[in-house]
Amino acid sequence: MNIQHASNGQAANGRAQVKGFTLIEVMVSLVILSMGLLGIAKLVLFSAHSNDSAYLRSQATDLAYAILDDMRGNRAMAMAQGYDVPINTAPAAPGSCVGTGCTPAALATYDVNTWLSRLALALPAGTGSVTTTTTVAPAPVGTTAVITVQWDDSSAQSVFSTAPGTQMSITLETVL
Repeated sequence: MNIQHASNGQAANGRAQVKGFTLIEVMVSLVILSMGLLGIAKLVLFSAHSNDSAYLRSQATDLAYAILDDMRGNRAMAMAQGYDVPINTAPAAPGSCVGTGCTPAALATYDVNTWLSRLALALPAGTGSVTTTTTVAPAPVGTTAVITVQWDDSSAQSVFSTAPGTQMSITLETVL
């Protein structure tokens, strides 16, 4: 039996011995790993923007219900369209109704002004409108309130490839 030992890195049968990874294999695996990490980073960014948009939508819904609660607390004035305000406008700043007696009209003005201020603070470019209509016919007779809250959601929508200046809105319609 004749076994030869190779001293030049080759096995006895003439094949080269494999002694680990080559630099090219390491580089390829790093490229693949980094592409996977970039994909995960984009997914996290997408998720964060979706969460921001959902947060703004829930804030808008909460604020729409807040003015509706104020309207139900001052129902006579709400049914007389005392809370009506067009979009992008604000009534004159009233005196404070906190701790003092107010007339129903002054309370409605105070409520609308406070609500619009809260919209502007809580939502980017936040504004709102309130419209009440009374139906006489056909039955049932009642007063319907339509509350619209609008805001600029372009920062949250930018990751979704939506056009800049994306205006989002929610509309709440209910019978008073």
